[in-house]
Amino acid sequence: MLLAKPRGYCAGVDRAVVTVEKALQTYGPPVYVRKEIVHNRHVVETLRERGAIFVDETDEVPEGALVVFSAHGVSPEVHREAADRGLRTIDATCPLVTKVHMEARRFARDDYDILLIGHDGHEEVEGTTGEAPDRIRLVDTAEDAEKVTVRDPSKVVWLSQTTLSVDETMERVDQLRQRFPQLQDPPSDDICYATQNRQVAVKAMAPDCDLVLVVGSRNSSNSRRLVEVALQAGARAAYLVDYARDVDEAWLDGVATVGVTSGASVPDVLVLEVLDFLAERGWGEVHEVTTANEKIAFALPRELRTDLVR
Repeated sequence: MLLAKPRGYCAGVDRAVVTVEKALQTYGPPVYVRKEIVHNRHVVETLRERGAIFVDETDEVPEGALVVFSAHGVSPEVHREAADRGLRTIDATCPLVTKVHMEARRFARDDYDILLIGHDGHEEVEGTTGEAPDRIRLVDTAEDAEKVTVRDPSKVVWLSQTTLSVDETMERVDQLRQRFPQLQDPPSDDICYATQNRQVAVKAMAPDCDLVLVVGSRNSSNSRRLVEVALQAGARAAYLVDYARDVDEAWLDGVATVGVTSGASVPDVLVLEVLDFLAERGWGEVHEVTTANEKIAFALPRELRTDLVR
């Protein structure tokens, strides 16, 4: 069995989950959370058991109550809605998503058209688009890249959702640059370090694997991308599972080498359960495939830090 490293929690996810945990400890339940704090079923269910209440919109939160904004970020309009309702807010947006928001605001101020590469309907895309709705055009598919229009081809820049496949993103950029040769790159890489690191580890492991199991939830963009990357890199088969119980034993027929990894919103306990499941079926020898060592950590949101030190 090959085990990818890095895998699992990134710094932004760890920060967001700890934010809700600390908020529950500091203020007591209930603590409202707009959308899923991160895209992982196990994490959401565990926090719900501790007293977190997940809502889709701020108007579902009682006036004056505490609400945490998820790691995926929210638009300025959501901040205004919360203020209008007198809500106490803690913003757990990943700092790397905040960086993209700042880029969007800056390029909009400079009157650029912004081509945002991302998935339609994803919470991160909605939050980023809300920073400059009159300037941002979403590019999701190859067809979008062929049809999108801009006001001035000499003043256009691309940004991206942080959890995309690096290869897929650059494919879209290449398409766009054929149409807009003066297309500018963002000042720094928008795809987050953790997304890239996990994809690189899977690429290194996949050619030797008959099967790759990616632990992660179906609404997790970065987890789904890992399945795609594994197949593109040479794995014979790859599947996404939330839990060890989701593994279909038929997938193991004729398999000599299994690769295991997990998305950036997945606690390692779920990976360990998959390893135990496979060990019971004969895959007990584990070799870690390491392509990077992550040491990044983010401070908790300022609103929470202030109350923690009181």
